[in-house]
Amino acid sequence: MIMYTMMPEELIFPMSQDIYEKQQVINYNGIPLLVAKNEANELEVVRVLSTDPSHFLHIGMQPGTKIPNI
Repeated sequence: MIMYTMMPEELIFPMSQDIYEKQQVINYNGIPLLVAKNEANELEVVRVLSTDPSHFLHIGMQPGTKIPNI
């Protein structure tokens, strides 16, 4: 079956609840980020929540980047 839609994959096939429980919203250097705690107790950037386009250009704030636990 092929599904053609503009909806994001997360809305059609939601992840399990335990994945959402590991995520939190933080402000890191003045930039709001959605981060998830991994097995090594580090924070990993999931999504940049800022509305400022210049925040998306910061190399240290890219999704998948590990940041210090604050």
